Amino acid sequence: MAGIRLHVVAPLVLVAVSKCARDPSAYVRKCAAYALPKLHDLHQEESTSLEEFVDVLLGDNSPGVVGAAATAFKSVCPNNLLLIAKNFRRLCETLPDVEEWAQIVLIEILLRYVVARHGLVKESTMLCSDSQSDKDSAAHGNMTYNNCGDGGEPSDFKLNRMMLRYYIEGQDRYLSQSGYITGNNNKLDGLVLTTSQNDDVDILLQCTSPLLWSQNSAVVLAAAGVHWIMAPREDVQRIVKPILFILRSSHAAKYVMLCNILVFAKTVPSLFAPHYEDFFICSSDFYQHRTLKLEILSTIATESSIPAIFEEFQDYIKDPNRRFVVDTVAAIGLCVQRLPTVATTCLEGLLALVVYESSVNNSCQIDGEVGVLVQAIMSIKAIIKLDPASHEKVIVQLAHKLEIIKEPAARAMIIWIFGEYNSVGKIIPRIVPNVLKYLAWSFVSEELEAKLQILNAAAKVVLCTHGDDLSTFKKILGYIVELAKADYNYDVRDRARVVAKIIPCNDIFPSQDNTSCSLEDTKVHHELVEAMFSGNIPPMSYSANRLRIYLPGSLSQIVTHAAPGYTPLPKPSFLLTDGLGLREFEHGAVEHAGRTEPSNSFDVNDSDNSSGSSMDESGSVYDSRGSIFSLADSEATGFASDTNNNVQNLGAEDNQEVPLVHLSDASVDHGQTRENNEGNTSMFTSTDLTGLMSTSALESWLDQQTTLPSVHNSEQSSSARISFNDHNIEVKPKLHVLLDPANSNGLRVQYAYSSEVSTISHLLTCVELFFENVTTEILTNIAVKDGDSSGNVEPVDEVPKETTSLLSSNEMTKVLPVEEIASLHPQQTIKKLLQVHFGHHVVPLKLAVFCNGKRHSTKLWPEIGYFLCPWSIDMKAFLDMERQLPGMFEYAKRCTYKDHIQELEHKEQTALQHDKILIVSQSIASKMLSNANLHLVSMDMPISFRIDDASGLCLRFSSQILSSSKLCLITIIAEGKLSGTLDVTIKINSEDTVFALNLLNRVATFLQ
Repeated sequence: MAGIRLHVVAPLVLVAVSKCARDPSAYVRKCAAYALPKLHDLHQEESTSLEEFVDVLLGDNSPGVVGAAATAFKSVCPNNLLLIAKNFRRLCETLPDVEEWAQIVLIEILLRYVVARHGLVKESTMLCSDSQSDKDSAAHGNMTYNNCGDGGEPSDFKLNRMMLRYYIEGQDRYLSQSGYITGNNNKLDGLVLTTSQNDDVDILLQCTSPLLWSQNSAVVLAAAGVHWIMAPREDVQRIVKPILFILRSSHAAKYVMLCNILVFAKTVPSLFAPHYEDFFICSSDFYQHRTLKLEILSTIATESSIPAIFEEFQDYIKDPNRRFVVDTVAAIGLCVQRLPTVATTCLEGLLALVVYESSVNNSCQIDGEVGVLVQAIMSIKAIIKLDPASHEKVIVQLAHKLEIIKEPAARAMIIWIFGEYNSVGKIIPRIVPNVLKYLAWSFVSEELEAKLQILNAAAKVVLCTHGDDLSTFKKILGYIVELAKADYNYDVRDRARVVAKIIPCNDIFPSQDNTSCSLEDTKVHHELVEAMFSGNIPPMSYSANRLRIYLPGSLSQIVTHAAPGYTPLPKPSFLLTDGLGLREFEHGAVEHAGRTEPSNSFDVNDSDNSSGSSMDESGSVYDSRGSIFSLADSEATGFASDTNNNVQNLGAEDNQEVPLVHLSDASVDHGQTRENNEGNTSMFTSTDLTGLMSTSALESWLDQQTTLPSVHNSEQSSSARISFNDHNIEVKPKLHVLLDPANSNGLRVQYAYSSEVSTISHLLTCVELFFENVTTEILTNIAVKDGDSSGNVEPVDEVPKETTSLLSSNEMTKVLPVEEIASLHPQQTIKKLLQVHFGHHVVPLKLAVFCNGKRHSTKLWPEIGYFLCPWSIDMKAFLDMERQLPGMFEYAKRCTYKDHIQELEHKEQTALQHDKILIVSQSIASKMLSNANLHLVSMDMPISFRIDDASGLCLRFSSQILSSSKLCLITIIAEGKLSGTLDVTIKINSEDTVFALNLLNRVATFLQ
């Protein structure tokens, strides 16, 4: 249904998702979670309601549902990291059990939350100091870095900082800053840092460590990305072997992993330096794999590994794939730049390769040979640039090779080398006249790039020469300029005119106006010439276009640009500065802990205070205004007495009398109720459905009646109502048979659930037992104990202190020992209070009744209505809390009620006059209080001119669930005539979905 991309179907799908999200089947809840992204894409205006579904599904106990909820979170509300806060630790613990592809999404979400909540780890690789980088480099081969910036920082440390800023700011924001042009924008001022000892950071690293050995390569890469960003530098080593193991998998996975390894190796070469053999080329490798491996090898090469790497390169040069050979030659040049000690050996081999390639290129044209020749000269050029004086002979040999090298690009590079270093050493200046004359002689037959370099080289020679040869060089330059002015290419002609203007030209071009050379001795002229022809080229800074600077494991890392959907990491610790909701949540939790008194029996040790990320699971992230709120945590407070005392402050001030009857304008109160009901049911019904089906048809399809009949829908003949706050309701507990006398030798045991709340534990339910002897003989040794145990019961006078520890476990049901009845005389009845702990509100408890030494097995059936305790509040507080539990925390059902008819007929037979609507209200309240442990908040009765009209009757009950300490609000709304069957709508607001649905069905059952 979610795949049907029609806006008119969206409300129907929303209602279906609201039901399936609470389904007992984990598979159904998982499907509901997967439907949320499609629904959000189709109906984005319902994002708030969808976020509520995501919030609940993230707290699910099923790993499959959690994985699907994580996928929905990334699509629906990826920036609402407050949803992750209260479930962070449980999500980390569930992470290894989530399905593989959902693990990738969940790892990314958890990483973003930790960065947003605590910031980056100061011991991580991304923030390591340059001194540490130097130590590691020295430990792995004394690698040198010659591209240091102005501050003397190694280039890999600058790369670290640039990558870190890209991780956080993204490409657009980084490039928009002015410092990008100058290369000085890598300062990380004001960055909030944390340590690796942080609880949340530690648990994230621990939970992702096992995933490094996952069978899914994407999961391995996602886990490695977390360690790369958040782990201390000394712990990053653990990611090396898992990601190297992935290189043995499929070609696609190998390519992705090599792209990420290249980034890791450029940042910390020492990580992969000992494993250089894993990057040797295999015959089955694709060209893309080979290119990446060559770049990695040239990055991690050390003094100890470079001989073995060069032996491999010698074999690679013989490969028939000439593109691969070109890349190998380029890798040789990179290796020499990292390790200048091997420059001599490499230059000899490259010169031999130049001679061989030039001879092959001249004899026959082979595809790729030109590229090998050009790349070999480019590598020689890069090596010479490191130390031109020590490679003087190499420059001379290249100049001699101009006669046999015919490739224009190769000739242009050799001419550039000659012109750039024409004054270096003692040998080169001797050959400059002959080489310059040769270039002037061959100028006409050269290609475009060679002609431009000849002009530049001649100009550089003139600028660098001082002495007798200067006049000769000027004449040669004048000859070349004259030839260039007549060239057919306009670039060559333009270059000739520029050279003629800026080079000292009085002796060369006497016919020109001397005013054109009047700036010869000026400072501006000198700086211009130096800038154009000097070899002082500023060091190149890292460019984002040449690096893979996106988050590890992302698609953008592979395609080297920001792919659609890519988002950088959140601003570190922005939840502390911008997350006001989180701060309010923590502040409210502290205040609540300060004003409540901890229970002696059920203390909860908060191990999350140091990190502050793990929030109370009983709280909710949503209320009707979108703010953060938290229900009272009764697990850490006294349950019996403190509950009522704390709640009294919600409704009225201390020492203030509450009036018995409230008279109010129905238009105001009903309007508030109407607004509440409409807001709470907006997610279930929509006007878009009116053209498709009726509301009843929708409800029958869903098998759930979701619409709520509020007071405004029925006819109102008045504008006021009466609200009773003091009630005299008759409570009639229902007796059940526990043991029949026919099966127990004359002992009848009946039970009724008590409204009394246990003072020992909030997990205990109180049951009143009535033992009656229906025989003429005395019954002895009567006791009740757990049916799963055996043996006789030892009589006790008081509850042992170990009871609390026994009841703290939910593994099995428990029965508190009851004092044994020594003897029961004929027709005598004795009452005992039994306190039991049900494992579940639908599973019966096995009991064993002992009488006269015999054991009688029976079952005690749970009553879900007594799994509650009264929660005393006034109507204002009730309405406020009801607004905080809208949408998916609201459950409704319709039924009929007719028990009042008999009471009305009985009252009519008496001579006294009675208010019928009051009798009906008391009847419904009595039925509710007799079957559930509730607090009656108010009975709202409309004032109507029609005596038989019950429309608008509303009863409100409040309670708290014993097991979870979550609030449970019940509203009963009646419609119809007093003399007939009433249509009753039951509405329950609670965060405990399963309990609320079961309670809803139970209430509908005993009201009918």
